[in-house]
Amino acid sequence: MNNNIFVYNTLTRKKEQFAPEQEGKVRMYICGPTTYNYIHLGNARPIVVFDTIRRFFEFSGYEVTYIQNFTDVDDKIINKAKENNEEPTKLAARFIEEYFKDADKLNVKRATEHPKVSEHMDEIINFVQGLIEKGFAYEVDGDVYFAVRKFEEYGKLSGRSVDDLRSGARIEVDERKHDPLDFALWKNVKPGEPSWKTPWGEGRPGWHIECSAMSNKYLGEKFDIHAGGQDLIFPHHENEIAQTECFSGKPMSKYWLHNGFITINQEKMSKSLGNFFLLREIVDKFPPMVVRFYLLSTHYRSPLDFDDEKLQVAQKSLERIENAYNQLSYGITVGTNVNNGDNLKIALKDTKDRFIKAMNDDFNTSLALATLFDLSRDVNTYLKEQDLNKEVLVEAKAVYDELLTILGINFTKEEAKEGLADDLMELIISIRKDARANKDFNTADKIRDGLKEIGISLEDTAQGTKWKKS
Repeated sequence: MNNNIFVYNTLTRKKEQFAPEQEGKVRMYICGPTTYNYIHLGNARPIVVFDTIRRFFEFSGYEVTYIQNFTDVDDKIINKAKENNEEPTKLAARFIEEYFKDADKLNVKRATEHPKVSEHMDEIINFVQGLIEKGFAYEVDGDVYFAVRKFEEYGKLSGRSVDDLRSGARIEVDERKHDPLDFALWKNVKPGEPSWKTPWGEGRPGWHIECSAMSNKYLGEKFDIHAGGQDLIFPHHENEIAQTECFSGKPMSKYWLHNGFITINQEKMSKSLGNFFLLREIVDKFPPMVVRFYLLSTHYRSPLDFDDEKLQVAQKSLERIENAYNQLSYGITVGTNVNNGDNLKIALKDTKDRFIKAMNDDFNTSLALATLFDLSRDVNTYLKEQDLNKEVLVEAKAVYDELLTILGINFTKEEAKEGLADDLMELIISIRKDARANKDFNTADKIRDGLKEIGISLEDTAQGTKWKKS
């Protein structure tokens, strides 16, 4: 078990040694997307970042319970559905399916649970009712509001005071509220909107209450990590803390992790600003693993500026690692039991040690990737030697596989490689055809037999030579 992991906790504003509530177990809640559109690159960053953090915890010996919700009941969904003349629930379900298509391309693991708001109304209603009964919420004409000033620690996550918020914020005027800062837990039914029955009338939940109810159900009253983008610190996560801790009387999450924004010309990428790029548009131009590499190339808490040129740089950088990795496979086929490779053995241990050290320090993927560049240089240097130690090369490939798996980077699953394999086989078949035409049957047979050894069979027919995996 790795007990040397340090995380930056937004709540305490410092790095802390990670110590889970339960020995050997990590319970994480990640705020997922509001499903009214395809995800853009800014949405993809937390998805990839926290998937990688989860992978590192698993590599470090922890049993991880990973919850990522879908907000499928929301104003934005309702408005989009009206524009499309579509049922809100059907629109949300459609974009949840599209989310998984995008996430799968980035090699993001499925969560332990993906709870949806629409499927947890009983939990949400019970949570709201509990806050009313405890005196932290009140009902007005079918709307239910949380009384912010009754939670004395309000603002502890964002570092804002209630009085400063009261004087400086733009607050929607609603004279029915006891205080302008009070926020909606439940909204009264409106014509044409989805609604559910409650003790205080029909309606639907506000945004913040869903995560409190669902994290409580799947992770308990206090869990280890709550994570999301920096834009969620206030008001979303601040409000979650207030309502959850008033409900349970316990701290909600021990550690709060937030990733930095993706920017375009130093301005946050967002749908509301209209300066966003859909993830699927980007992976049409760049391989998905390049996009994942790019998202991990900067420390997760730092801003990441976007343009095509930066993705092109990321593509070339990833190719350096991939080329060394692929050359290892060739080296293994020609390697023997020669007694050399000591320097590469030392480099392998050094790489793994430095990689883990980087990830232990608040999941510094930028430094972790740097260790793989150094290893690739050492591998390329060793492969230039006349005799190669097969055992060392097998060990090197295993180190690559282990560390790349933590980063979620997989060189064998990209669709582009299937097309590349077809092109390479056509070239090999063409070379063999020329050899046979020149009566160089030794070369032709060597190609056929060599392919057979690696699981590819050739069949000469009247229509030409066909190939298939054995």
